[in-house]
Amino acid sequence: MLNFNAKPMHVYSTQPQSLRPDLPAAPVLTANGLWKSYGKHTVVQDVSFTLHPGEVLGLLGPNGAGKTTTVEMLYGAVKPSRGYVQIGDAQVHLQPKRARSCLGVVTQEDNLDLEFRVLQNLIHFAHHYRIVGQAARQRAGEVLAQVNLENHAKYRISQLSGGMKRRLVLARALLNHPQVIFLDEPTTGLDPDARQDFWKVVTDLKQQGCGIVLTTHYMDEAYRLCDRLLLLQQGQIIDQGTPDELIERTIGQEVIEIEGIPEPILQELLAHANAWLRPFGSGYLLSLPNPADADEIWSRLAATHPRRLTRRAANLEDVFLRLTGSALS
Repeated sequence: MLNFNAKPMHVYSTQPQSLRPDLPAAPVLTANGLWKSYGKHTVVQDVSFTLHPGEVLGLLGPNGAGKTTTVEMLYGAVKPSRGYVQIGDAQVHLQPKRARSCLGVVTQEDNLDLEFRVLQNLIHFAHHYRIVGQAARQRAGEVLAQVNLENHAKYRISQLSGGMKRRLVLARALLNHPQVIFLDEPTTGLDPDARQDFWKVVTDLKQQGCGIVLTTHYMDEAYRLCDRLLLLQQGQIIDQGTPDELIERTIGQEVIEIEGIPEPILQELLAHANAWLRPFGSGYLLSLPNPADADEIWSRLAATHPRRLTRRAANLEDVFLRLTGSALS
C-alpha cells in the first residue's frame, strides 16, 4: 500500500557549511544554533547556516514554520533564546550598532514617511547612519539610481505605484552600503511587471557581492533568485540545497496530476511502482522518480480514462507538498 503521509528522510549536518565551492571561504553571515522560545512554546529550533558574498539564500516554509522569527533574529529585532548571529566581525546581539552598520532590511511593510517626497525620505533616513548634509543627498541620489527611481526623486509617496514603493524601501536599505540585505516577502501584492523590476535590482545586488536572505511565498521567485534554499517546518530545517537539488532529490523529474479515478484503482495500478501519491485538489498528485517507469505508468493511467490527466515537470511547490504535507501559502 502507498502511504499518503510518508515523508522522505534526509540526513545532513545542521552545522554551517557552503554548498557552493565557487563561493569565497569567509561568510558574511553565520547563524549558529539559533533557538527561540516564548515560555514553553519553541518556535525556532537549532537553526544554523552561513551566507556568502554574492549568494541569495531563501528561507521557505508554510505559515507558522518560523521564517519571520528566524529572520528577525538574524538582523537583531528578536533576541535568540540560544545561539548567536555573526555579521562581518560583529555579533548581532552583543554589538548591535556595529552589526546594523553592515546590514539592510526590507520588511513586509513599506513604512515610508508620507510627509517627505522620495529623495527627502532617503536623506532623512540617512541620518540614522550619520550620513548628513551633502553626503546624504549624494548617497540618496546614488541609491535612487541603483533601483531605477532617479526620475521620481520629487514625487510624493502617494504618487508611487506599489512596485516603486518597494524599490524605494530597498533603496533605503542600501544607504549604508550593507554587506547583507534581508528581504522579507518583498514582492507580495505586486503585479508581474513590478516583480520583474524588483528581481532585476536583486540580481544586480547579488552580482555586486551583496549577501541576500530572502523569504517568499512565490515559488517562481525562489527558483529564479535563490542559489540555495533552507526548508523550514515547525521551526526546524528539514532540508536544504539548491532548488534543482531539492526537486530532483525529493520528487524526481516529473509528476502526474489525475482526477476522476478512485483511490483503490490508483493504489492497484501503482502497487509495484516507486511512486509517491497524495490527494491534490479534487484529484491526486503522483511523482515519477524513476524516468524509466514514467511512460508505462502514464499508459496505465490513461487506459482508465480519467476526467483529467496531466504530466508536467516537478517544481518547488511539489517539494513542499511532500516534505511538509501542505502547499506554501
